[in-house]
Amino acid sequence: MRAQTSSGRVYALLTDGSQVEIRRLTADDREAVRALHRGLSDESLYRRFFGLNRAMADQVADQVCRPDSPEHAALGAWLRGELVGVAGYEASDVPDEAEIAMAVADRTHHRGVGTLLLEHLGSLARERGIVAFRADTLAENGAMLRVFADAGMPARRRATSGVVEITMPLVTDERYLDAVAERERNTTVVSLAPLLRPRAVVVVGASRRTGTVGTALLRSIRDGGFAGPLYAVNPHAAGTELHGVPCVASLSDLPGPVDLAVVAVPADALAGVAAECGAAGVRGLVAITSGLSERQGAELLATCREHGIRLVGPNCLGVAETSGVTDASEASDAPAASGASDVSDAPHATGPLNATFAARPPARGVAGVAVQSGGVGIALLDHLSRLGIGVSSFASLGDKYDVSANDMLMWWESDETTRLGLLHVESFGSPRKFARTARRVAARMPLLTVLAGRSDPGTRAAASHTAAAATPEATRRALFEQAGIVATDDLGELVDAAAVLATQAPPSGPRVAVVSNAGGAGVLTADACTDAGLAVPDLAPATRRALAEALPAGAAVTDPVDTTAAVSAEAFRRAIDLLAADDSVDAVIAVVAPTALGELTGALDGCAKPIAAVVLGQPESVLVTERGVPSYAYPENAARALAHAWSYARRRDRAPGLPPELPGLHTGRAAALIEGFLKVAPDGGWLPPVPTFELLESYGLPLAPWRVARGEREAVAASAEIGGPVVLKADVEGVVHKTAAGALRLDLRGERAVRDAYRSLADGFGDRLRAVVVQAMAAEGVEVLCGAVQDDVFGPVVIFGAGGVDTEALADRAARLAPLTEREAEELAGAPRVAAVLAGHAARPAGDLPALRDALLRLSRLVADHQEIAELDLNPVIVRPDGIVAVDARVRLAPHRVWDPYLRRLR
Repeated sequence: MRAQTSSGRVYALLTDGSQVEIRRLTADDREAVRALHRGLSDESLYRRFFGLNRAMADQVADQVCRPDSPEHAALGAWLRGELVGVAGYEASDVPDEAEIAMAVADRTHHRGVGTLLLEHLGSLARERGIVAFRADTLAENGAMLRVFADAGMPARRRATSGVVEITMPLVTDERYLDAVAERERNTTVVSLAPLLRPRAVVVVGASRRTGTVGTALLRSIRDGGFAGPLYAVNPHAAGTELHGVPCVASLSDLPGPVDLAVVAVPADALAGVAAECGAAGVRGLVAITSGLSERQGAELLATCREHGIRLVGPNCLGVAETSGVTDASEASDAPAASGASDVSDAPHATGPLNATFAARPPARGVAGVAVQSGGVGIALLDHLSRLGIGVSSFASLGDKYDVSANDMLMWWESDETTRLGLLHVESFGSPRKFARTARRVAARMPLLTVLAGRSDPGTRAAASHTAAAATPEATRRALFEQAGIVATDDLGELVDAAAVLATQAPPSGPRVAVVSNAGGAGVLTADACTDAGLAVPDLAPATRRALAEALPAGAAVTDPVDTTAAVSAEAFRRAIDLLAADDSVDAVIAVVAPTALGELTGALDGCAKPIAAVVLGQPESVLVTERGVPSYAYPENAARALAHAWSYARRRDRAPGLPPELPGLHTGRAAALIEGFLKVAPDGGWLPPVPTFELLESYGLPLAPWRVARGEREAVAASAEIGGPVVLKADVEGVVHKTAAGALRLDLRGERAVRDAYRSLADGFGDRLRAVVVQAMAAEGVEVLCGAVQDDVFGPVVIFGAGGVDTEALADRAARLAPLTEREAEELAGAPRVAAVLAGHAARPAGDLPALRDALLRLSRLVADHQEIAELDLNPVIVRPDGIVAVDARVRLAPHRVWDPYLRRLR
């Protein structure tokens, strides 16, 4: 459960990490608006109104606080209960354009209030169909001009008599989204500094007794090397030391400022402690407490928002940070951060922080870790420490009321120490923002995750094959794939992949050379590589000749290379060097069976290409040798780990691309069809066949020729017009799967067959039969499913896989988030097993793959442009060498709540 803020409230971060509430203005806010404008300095007043008339405050208050309408909207920004900024728009005489104005309290200038208001007002205006803002400002008003210039919108300027007229199209292109993302990263890093690099810490909930969570936390921080002031709060031990730490009765008794509070108190006391933290100036809170009710959770989050506190948890293991500043005096004397763009700029740090109750502290290292499950966190901390990879920062997110994986991604991106990110995420607040952030971070460092929630979700309130296919596993795989995150199926596989990516450069390709002193083990390793999607290439003739000269008699010098058990360490090392020098090899797996003839693992050091070892009989599943080479107990683990490393490299080194411009899209026609149906059925429902086909054709999706007939005579005429064998489909309300309902008649040839089929349908459905669809019988080909579903969390998801009546049984499909780029459409078409059939073989020519990819692109644009499409099912789509055609389709519409996934706001 994640608590929600009260209705209408949105919180966002300023450049100094403080939190502001942004909401629409109402009549109740008139006095606050008047006070804001009356409090403006003469300079600010002149720049806002082009004069010094303070009576304008009343007029502005009346104007901006009137009720919302299509022509007007206004937002206010509140900082700790005080209105510090106002922005509003009024419809102009230019259609779909609005004039904006804003004012920001002098004391909050240069903290990002105006930029935040502009972003939120622009999002609201786009939702209402406004396409551009216009503003007039004095040429000398540099601050406001910078707000407009830095917004990321393609602003146009025209200067006249000292006044600059600015027109800003409300686009959300890459430039704008990049600008918003950079601002979000900067503010997020500053806001997290009190949590992860605090100057002083207090633990609330520790006791004299050992074996309690609060006591364990206190001792972890004390023994972990934290060098700043550390306090405990316990009214029963006030004035004494609690486990060697000064103890006070309450937070109000603290002798100095504290950045971070780690709290382990009963659920019903947590919100009250948070309020005391806010009064004491605490800016970061880690809530270990679990079992909060919905009311308690809402109260906790509202309290943290009110006081500008960043919150980790509740129901979490804690946080740790090992890469901070170690000089306590340097940290305590540092000035407050304001708009730092790198973690290194954040002054809050006094040595390592271990504010967890894990049994062992994490070793200092290079991996950032963010998990929802505390147990998963403990396992990862232990594994990373054992492998020598270590941890730079760790956050157990728990119920994720506030701080999320998105926040941690931005922290790692800004931290020079972190070179690897590991995630365990069970839920997503904003998957689109997560994917965009992760894609940017993954260009700098490998990101890995374990797929959580892969099980069947149970009964779905959906009737289409596509909706049934959109399982949690499919949507999560789609998200991680497009975000460039390495997704593993279990924790062991995650640790295996981390061992490679933390110690070796990612391979530049999938070709692996296998060398072993045990021939059978080498063969098993080659098989494992093939199973993992890697290639075992033919070695160059020169490489084979050199291997034959370097290795003992009887050695096999083709890949996999068998050096024989008699090989010396020197010869084994020579073989590795020769394989690494071969241009057909991208990585090496060295398989070692320990013998009494000598130690071979020392020969693995210094390989010129990525290398992994398999040491048969190794007690641990994965180790990292003293020379920094990952060593696995089994060939399959090494092969999968290298495959994940190659997957990361492949995605890192390519541009993500943009959805292409597609010809022949009639967006207005599609919107009218959808709007017309929802006017009649405001709660949504299944679109009848005729508007379904018209909707699909508006985006150029290929359908078998069809006609609608409302009687036997019309059916016969339609059949003759189409020509050739036809299909009759009954249009009956509530019937979605026509085959199961007996609403389908196939392969009808000639007038008599069509008449008999129509009469059969009319007799079977009676008055329920609204019409029949007469459609050309498609020629044989490969049957596939192309569909989409609007996920409540992930947004539009495109599904592709094996189709026909057996699609559920085959369960062969893949997914991607819409809209697709050309590369993503190509990958989606090639992901399911049916792709091998589409590619062709000796008994079947290849299908028209360009036409299939074009259809997937058009489908993805349709559902991305019109998110009222809740489910869309094209099944089957027949793929032939000469084109593709959809022979059945169904679409379910539902009212859609507008949600801007990239708007800056806290969860």
